[in-house]
Amino acid sequence: MLVEVGSEAPDFTLRDSDKQKVSLSWYRGVSSVLLVFYPFAFSGTCQSELGRLQEDLATYTAAGVTVLAISVDTPYSLKVWATGQGYRFPLLSDFWPHGAVARQYGTFDEARGMANRGTFLVDVDGIVRFAEVNEPGEPRDQTAWQHAVAALTA
Repeated sequence: MLVEVGSEAPDFTLRDSDKQKVSLSWYRGVSSVLLVFYPFAFSGTCQSELGRLQEDLATYTAAGVTVLAISVDTPYSLKVWATGQGYRFPLLSDFWPHGAVARQYGTFDEARGMANRGTFLVDVDGIVRFAEVNEPGEPRDQTAWQHAVAALTA
């Protein structure tokens, strides 16, 4: 079931592309977090979306928002992809247990074994302020995220 706006964001701990643990709870009281679930590294639509996130990263940072991107890929493949693309935000591996965090957020596609394109804005208090899930072939409109981020600081 999709995590709803107004509910507390489920906490998780995942490994990043450097195999370091990252927990959502670390950001509580520190910054808001934009969680961006995507199907797979090295896919065209995912690369385009994360490239746009990279281009707009300064805007999110200036608004006090940390970007965390999550897929079911291994940390090793995420490392190669992050290095090749120059991503300066963490790519987190939801590889094992396979898709556990994507399941918590209601974005896991059981038939395909991957995360759908889920986007969640979690405020500094750990409350979900924006939630959206798109199907794998359906690119996201990042304008909606930017409006949700702007609403946090208004």
